[in-house]
Amino acid sequence: QVQLVESGGELVQAGGSLRLSCAASGRTFTDYAMGWFRQAPGNERELVAAINWSGGNTYYGASVKGRFTISRDNAKSTVYLQMNSLKAEDTAVYYCAAAPTGIRYWASSYDYWGQGTQVTVSS
Repeated sequence: QVQLVESGGELVQAGGSLRLSCAASGRTFTDYAMGWFRQAPGNERELVAAINWSGGNTYYGASVKGRFTISRDNAKSTVYLQMNSLKAEDTAVYYCAAAPTGIRYWASSYDYWGQGTQVTVSS
């Protein structure tokens, strides 16, 4: 089992920046690819970004490409999501998730999930 704890979500103005963190414990961190998902009320859970075990490969959803950056620090067992040029449409609960081996694109492929952290972007 892997425990994941997100932090960093808060209220921020449109155009601003925010960095989310996800701290992992319980298993070998480098055994897992990591993903960031988000879910707004009434919407499906959406893959925002993902990163493989080493950090050498990344994926971004079309809605955030060019604005968000995913990274990981394996020495700290932590994955980050740097969010720039935030828009009101980015408002959602953001979840960190872990999947075995390489990058996965479906929520059902991820074995472990954090509790979520609320990001609210206001105008």
